[in-house]
Amino acid sequence: MNKAILMGRLTRDPEVRYTQGENQMAIARYTLAVDRRFNRNGDENTADFISCVAFGKAGEFAERYFRKGTKIAVTGRIQTGSYTNKDGVKVYTTDVVVEEQEFAESKNSNSGSSDNYSAPANNFSAAPMAAGDGFMNIPDGIDEELPFN
Repeated sequence: MNKAILMGRLTRDPEVRYTQGENQMAIARYTLAVDRRFNRNGDENTADFISCVAFGKAGEFAERYFRKGTKIAVTGRIQTGSYTNKDGVKVYTTDVVVEEQEFAESKNSNSGSSDNYSAPANNFSAAPMAAGDGFMNIPDGIDEELPFN
């Protein structure tokens, strides 16, 4: 079985390219900084930098929504490969081919991101308080603004 499950922060915005031809497909490449659970150096924070590649709709999603500093969770498979660079040197690669990807935190809690990740402003002067049953009270007169019936 070949299954990788990762959670980390993007080290930079995804790099996205599209295949040539009639049926273009997005290919997004990004690197995740994944904290190590245990480290040998005591208090030092260490991370592994893991290359990921997402194809098709997953690549388009990454291009549209992922930015440097975004914390995401990824599942996929590890794929190795090699190529010869322009200097004639054989280069070996290891990537996680993304099968699933999702946000691992809300936009407001993302401290490493730019301001374009702030939540939309609330139209109410005060946030609704939670009722005793754990559900939020909905203010009167909002029925017309809800996107469902």
